[in-house]
Amino acid sequence: MSDIVVLGGGFAAVWSAAAAARLLRRQGADRTVTLIAPGDDLVIRPRLYQADPASMRVPLDDVLKPIGVERVAGTATAVDTGRRRVTVRHRDGEVSALPYERLVLATGSHLVRPERLPGAERLHDVDTIEAATALEEHLHALPAGPADGRFTAVVVGAGFTGLEIATELVDRLRAVAATCGAEDQVRVVLLERSDALGPDLGPGPRSAVTAALDELGVERRLGTSLSAVTERGAELSDGVTVPARTVVWTAGVRASRLTGDVPAERDHLGRLLTDRFLRVPGVPGVYAAGDTAAAEVEDGHRTMPSCQHALALGRFAGHNVAADLLGMSPVPFAPDPYVTCLDLGSAGAVFTRGWERRVQMTGETAKARKRAVNEEWIYPPTGDAEEILRHAEPGFSVRRTVTT
Repeated sequence: MSDIVVLGGGFAAVWSAAAAARLLRRQGADRTVTLIAPGDDLVIRPRLYQADPASMRVPLDDVLKPIGVERVAGTATAVDTGRRRVTVRHRDGEVSALPYERLVLATGSHLVRPERLPGAERLHDVDTIEAATALEEHLHALPAGPADGRFTAVVVGAGFTGLEIATELVDRLRAVAATCGAEDQVRVVLLERSDALGPDLGPGPRSAVTAALDELGVERRLGTSLSAVTERGAELSDGVTVPARTVVWTAGVRASRLTGDVPAERDHLGRLLTDRFLRVPGVPGVYAAGDTAAAEVEDGHRTMPSCQHALALGRFAGHNVAADLLGMSPVPFAPDPYVTCLDLGSAGAVFTRGWERRVQMTGETAKARKRAVNEEWIYPPTGDAEEILRHAEPGFSVRRTVTT
């Protein structure tokens, strides 16, 4: 039996566990916090579009051990909210049931890959550290491959991830092509089935994004989708075949399937709708955080599947689940006002504020902010219990706005 069980190994899960440990320690409560995650590392997922993705990780024990959070290396395969227990498959194949008093579901989201697309097995993505590392290895092997379309990449989906990987691939491919004097062969094609670039981003940053794509030479094919992937390249819905050795899928996201084990209302992404304290209504003892939660924020909006919201959701959910256990009053979820910072490769970045995404910075100024976010702000402190717990306070990010 664990008093508080946190499921997941990402930002929301880590900060849920840390925030719960913080409040328990402050109250002198002899209670346990257990985090269940399949991997040993916190993957810095917002950075996986960049080169050297294998290095984008922080050992979980460097964050959890100093603050007394127990870690179980295994995969949660089922949640029984009636009996208050989680089924875990351990690395050795053993299956066990772990009872809990309170639960935080923070198992994240995953990319929805096309199941019926011919040649789908040839697709790359940057959704996991394993997939991003496989793409990195693939890119470095291109010089030894067939010449036709060797340094051409097709990116499917012009949303946040699609734009970041497409712009980053220009320089990554040029660096690889330079090893055989073929920089002029680099070509990146961005597909978007909508008629608008970055449809979910809205019109606010569109002109800045368009200018960056023009500067980098990224081709756009709007109103076009992927029909098949073959040895020759990408077959498009308009009948065109783009000779390409690299096709990257970024379209579509879905919350962890474990949300389906919780008898509660979910949104179109499968995320659990929470109340303002991040409780799952109608399911006693269960909280949701990160990409498994659809929590209300300012002006009636709900949280986005983003690092900015995952960090805040984790801190508030962890605090409130511990407060619930101790019979204390919860704290209403209150993240920083919504912002975005979209990386545009060597063309800079674009930083926006508000849900209408009013552009505040572009170019190198925005790029400097993006570097600070990616390389400093989203990394947790390690080794120092007091510093880790200080960062776990609800509202900590209000003092240092973190974007995705």
